[in-house]
Amino acid sequence: MSYNIKIAAWDVLREDAAVIRNEVFVVEQNVPAELEMDEMDAVCVHAVAYDAAGVPVATGRLLPDGHIGRMAVRKSGRGKGIGGSVLQALMAAARARGDREVVLNAQTHAASFYGSHGFAQEGAEFMEAGIPHIHMRAALS
Repeated sequence: MSYNIKIAAWDVLREDAAVIRNEVFVVEQNVPAELEMDEMDAVCVHAVAYDAAGVPVATGRLLPDGHIGRMAVRKSGRGKGIGGSVLQALMAAARARGDREVVLNAQTHAASFYGSHGFAQEGAEFMEAGIPHIHMRAALS
């Protein structure tokens, strides 16, 4: 599958990122819509992956403090490496702005995915939006 990743501010990628996040988090995972979109979107670096037809299939964001979050891949794009590419693009954006590390709160079932990209688990499992999560950290070189 061929895809293109765009890195930009929320005002540029809002429509495409929001459609993916709503589909994955609100519809599939039953996260309340009021928890999904927040005021931090406006100050984050966002990534959206588009398939060959220009359809948005994956997204994620990088907060000013080095947290990566809102990683989501539509069902049609799962298992094809797109999520990993979005993650790597956000890590590259963090590295480019001088961050020394990135952190995230991974849904526990996805911890091995993040581990394969250099993230190490920290602390105990906790609940966020009714879903088990684990805190993870990766150094940037």
